[in-house]
Amino acid sequence: MYKRVLLKLSGEVFSGEGNKGFVKDRIDYLLGELKSVVEHGVEMGIVIGAGNLFRGAELSALRAKAADQIGMLGTLINAIYLKEILVNNGIKAVAISSSVNSPSFEPHKYDLIERYFATNHVVIFGGGTTLPYFTTDTAAAIRAIEIDADVLIKATKVDGVYNRDPKLYTDANRIGKITFKEAIEKGLKIMDKEAFSLCQRYKKPVIVINFFVPNSLLSAIIGEKTGTLVLPD
Repeated sequence: MYKRVLLKLSGEVFSGEGNKGFVKDRIDYLLGELKSVVEHGVEMGIVIGAGNLFRGAELSALRAKAADQIGMLGTLINAIYLKEILVNNGIKAVAISSSVNSPSFEPHKYDLIERYFATNHVVIFGGGTTLPYFTTDTAAAIRAIEIDADVLIKATKVDGVYNRDPKLYTDANRIGKITFKEAIEKGLKIMDKEAFSLCQRYKKPVIVINFFVPNSLLSAIIGEKTGTLVLPD
């Protein structure tokens, strides 16, 4: 079982696929999945996107650096929201950011983060990388490396990585385990290149799961064969 994990979530966990905002049944499902992990004593950091608030197509008329700033502000909103719903349901949580001076956030300080992990808090990182031109994949990779997570879990809508697009090819096969080098050689799309490169360089394993399958998160953490595991070379 992994002791410390960094979970990368899409903002769609709040709304459901293709929806906007915060939908109660989706939030109830999210709470159930996270609670089961916390009850196993896992130290969990979370990086969450803002897809329930803004999507790239809606911001395409803006300069990229402005659109990215708006997206990062969206992740701050979601970080506060997630912290509050966790706390309201008896789960200790804290929101961390280096991009805002707000009473809702604690400063991004390593010793402070470690103290929160030691006291069984879920640590939620808001604000992305604080820089434009990087995605939440890259923010998640950086945070996973910073907190020395045992694994980075990328929560998606598909049950792992396939050798070809399963939406287009009925004979597509899911890959259970692969190395970074093999994934690059096969041209597999697992994460953004910047994020993938960071994980490879710092030998940070990655697991890709379908978060919308019940218990898939806990299953991946306790070492069951769930999703796709990407291992250091």
